[in-house]
Amino acid sequence: MTKISSRQLFFFLAAIAPVGKLIYLPTQLAEFSANDLLFPAAVNFFLQAGAVFFILLLSRSNKTLYDLLSYTFGKIAAKIILSVFTLFLFYAAVIPIMEQKFFVHFAFYDTLPTVFAFAPFFLLSVYLCAKPLVHAGRIWDILAPVAMVGFAGIIIFSFGEADFAALAPVGAKGADGFLRGTAFTMGWFYDSAILLLLMGKFDYEKGMAWKGALCYLAGAAAILLFLAVFYGIFSDIAVRQIFAFAKVSKYFVGIPLLGRIDYIFIYAVALVMAFYNILPLHAGVDSLTHAFAKRQTRLFSALCSIAVNAVIFSVTLLLNFSFRGFLKIVTQTAFWVFPLFCLLLPALALLLRRSPREKV
Repeated sequence: MTKISSRQLFFFLAAIAPVGKLIYLPTQLAEFSANDLLFPAAVNFFLQAGAVFFILLLSRSNKTLYDLLSYTFGKIAAKIILSVFTLFLFYAAVIPIMEQKFFVHFAFYDTLPTVFAFAPFFLLSVYLCAKPLVHAGRIWDILAPVAMVGFAGIIIFSFGEADFAALAPVGAKGADGFLRGTAFTMGWFYDSAILLLLMGKFDYEKGMAWKGALCYLAGAAAILLFLAVFYGIFSDIAVRQIFAFAKVSKYFVGIPLLGRIDYIFIYAVALVMAFYNILPLHAGVDSLTHAFAKRQTRLFSALCSIAVNAVIFSVTLLLNFSFRGFLKIVTQTAFWVFPLFCLLLPALALLLRRSPREKV
């Protein structure tokens, strides 16, 4: 079976993963940290980059997470731990999927659409989740240039309209704003958890750990630039600009003459975002298939894909008018869940056995 190449993995870290932080995250950072929003975002990116580095070091064994858990705790315990981990990923995927749903309603419809207007997303998700996870690499080869061009277009159109003096004075929100901004936005930083389930789907190459971390930081730098432009444009009203990446470019001085050609770049980023938001579900279904399906893996994967997507679709319907409350619970009340699964567990994974006989 063909594996994900190092190029495809780096594309994911540098260009695909960053787009999942462009809808609600900027407004949340502005709410808690105001003009200091770059600092908590940078801390979370650096923490994730560190987790990426250690996970890629662990991947030198070329074993899946389930294999490593089995070597250490036995197969039954490995199935239980992996099931809990995949449940976390399904849980973490709800907010980005709901964000995408509201963005589609905002950008593609002039009137409030039916609650089933977002159903095609789940049809695509069912199809992709039923496929082996290694197929995602081919998609990243196509989507990475799309993400880069789309993001570059948005920045080019909006950069000249930003007043970066709005970011001063540094430290205006104090330690409380920094800590709240860091802790209460961790819900958007779960890329390391996805990467854990990608282990065994690619072959480790020399220097991959530090190269992967640098690629992730390159994507982080692009998002930090966007956050600076975003706050430079909206300043004190940034907390109300939910769909920020679709709004910053409309202030370009040439828009009245050229029309909203920036929509080309916005739709490009939105397309990449849709595939990124499916990835946690895809990785979870693939891992459960690897752990539980001894035979008829295609059938198991298809049934698991249908079941998972049906549950998530039902959740999005239930949360349609109560999303803000759910968002507050996930990102503030239960924010500690994300560092537990995305930072602590990847670090502890270094202690797992890499073979039935050898211990790390």
